[in-house]
Amino acid sequence: MMRAFLMRALTAVCVAMAASSAMAAPGPDEVIKSVGDEVLAIVRSDKAIQSGDLQKSLALIEEKVLPHFDFSRMTALAVGRDWRSASADQKTALTNEFRTLLVRSYANALNRFKDYQISFKPLKMKDGETDTVVRTEVRKAGAQPDSVDYSVYLKNGEWKVYDVAVAGVSLITSYRDSFGQEIKTSGIDGLIASLKTKNSQNSSGGAK
Repeated sequence: MMRAFLMRALTAVCVAMAASSAMAAPGPDEVIKSVGDEVLAIVRSDKAIQSGDLQKSLALIEEKVLPHFDFSRMTALAVGRDWRSASADQKTALTNEFRTLLVRSYANALNRFKDYQISFKPLKMKDGETDTVVRTEVRKAGAQPDSVDYSVYLKNGEWKVYDVAVAGVSLITSYRDSFGQEIKTSGIDGLIASLKTKNSQNSSGGAK
């Protein structure tokens, strides 16, 4: 169930970032659109990515998409209250492993999103607001649309995504229970080891 939700969420990220925008604008919704223009153009022209070339997908994500995500904040929110008791080294390791887990799942979904359509809802943000939600709806022919919401905040003058919610279900909240249980059973180092194992398996055999 977790893998199915993750793939839906990350595919939706790809789709939303592929919505067309004639020109970049400072608003968070326009940032997401403009990044997507470039990503979509590359995917549609790159036969290797379309055929599922993981390394090319990873390279594209690293260069064009990841700069717009705050994985440290995402990890802190997913780990929850146990984050405060983690050492600096543990926080770094958790962030790196969680980032790898999400990115590899994202890369495995990248070649699918060209078949989807996206509509952006009006952005409800007051002047000077630095934390908001970009609301969208994702459609594929023959399937029910999904609402996809992006939590973003302003960091050092740039809008960063720190959560994605599909049909009202938050990506980071979905991980919080399983992370909490792992920490309760095996401690923070146990969670790090578990994530490393999953990433090793994903690296050798695709997303699990």
